[in-house]
Amino acid sequence: MQAAGAGRTGIALTEKQRIAWLRLIRSDNVGPATFRDLINHFGSAEAALAALPELSQRGGATRAIRVASVDDAQRELEAADRFGARFVGIGEPDYPPALRQIDGAPPLLAVKGNLSAAARPAVGIVGSRNASISGAKFAAMIARDCGRAGYTVISGLARGIDAAAHRASLDTGTIAAMAGGLDQPYPPENVGLLQDIWNGDGIAISEMPFGWEPRARDFPRRNRLIAGVALGLVVVEAATRSGSLITARLAGEFGRLVFAVPGSPLDPRCHGTNGLLKEGAMIVTASDDILEALAPLSKIDLFSPPVAEEPLAENDKPLMLPPDETERTRITDALGITPVEIDDIIRHTGLPASSVYLVLLELDIAGRLHRHAGGLVSLALD
Repeated sequence: MQAAGAGRTGIALTEKQRIAWLRLIRSDNVGPATFRDLINHFGSAEAALAALPELSQRGGATRAIRVASVDDAQRELEAADRFGARFVGIGEPDYPPALRQIDGAPPLLAVKGNLSAAARPAVGIVGSRNASISGAKFAAMIARDCGRAGYTVISGLARGIDAAAHRASLDTGTIAAMAGGLDQPYPPENVGLLQDIWNGDGIAISEMPFGWEPRARDFPRRNRLIAGVALGLVVVEAATRSGSLITARLAGEFGRLVFAVPGSPLDPRCHGTNGLLKEGAMIVTASDDILEALAPLSKIDLFSPPVAEEPLAENDKPLMLPPDETERTRITDALGITPVEIDDIIRHTGLPASSVYLVLLELDIAGRLHRHAGGLVSLALD
């Protein structure tokens, strides 16, 4: 079974482009959404890199922006090669197709293992680190059945439910989404499991640099990968403040199906999953509940062409002249600490969309803009 559009499509980056992309995403104040806007505006990562210092200055930065060097990028590429990994760009054939379409998809993923696992439609399975025996068994059953039905299972390599799902899908394909660099697995006791994943029919993915030790604030980014790669997310045992609920919220924002396994009201590990059911998540008491709900998604084209692609030829792209100071002030004054839609800024100011987007880029590169879910923006607090 193969989801329509989930095959390997796209255009491979040249090595020169790959270095430029890595430099751009590793530069100060350039996140995935900013990366996409820079590529779309300037036409290539090379042109965007050259523009960063001026953009930062026009945006009101108080210090010079750090732009990652060619040597920095080459060192990271060499580290990946020594580790048996590689970097895959969002427009390349081996990039997970469903992940391409989420807001703020990582422009580059570090990957290690069997790339075919990422090309198949995926089911996410997450839950409590302190899982019960029955919860772990149920997660493993779901993972095995989904794998046999042709789905790759993606989870976060955590203890408990995550580990049970990975182990049960080693033979059919599993994806470990990591919060740190590929060479910094967490928790340490799952290093052996991670090696089994990438030495078999699975793959590990990360958007973080090699050598990056995961911090608490990095785990929501890992959860974003899980929610973005999967067509549906199954939550098995999650407490009220569980990180699995963050993954479920993200999955809902991305238009994915959210499933929850009901549990005893007396078990704190089930309070979060029972809450999801009250909020409209699909109930799961057997694997068929998931497979039947996901089956229609394999028959439609879910994956429109990827964004942030560069042409094979590095053609110069004509750029709009930057707004004058009066226009820049009008755009900046329209912003506040309350998130707003960019279309509302365009309507409020009456200025061309290209001018508004360029000023937002300037503020972003200067560290003066916050991007929010749903494409909303606000001014950063000083």
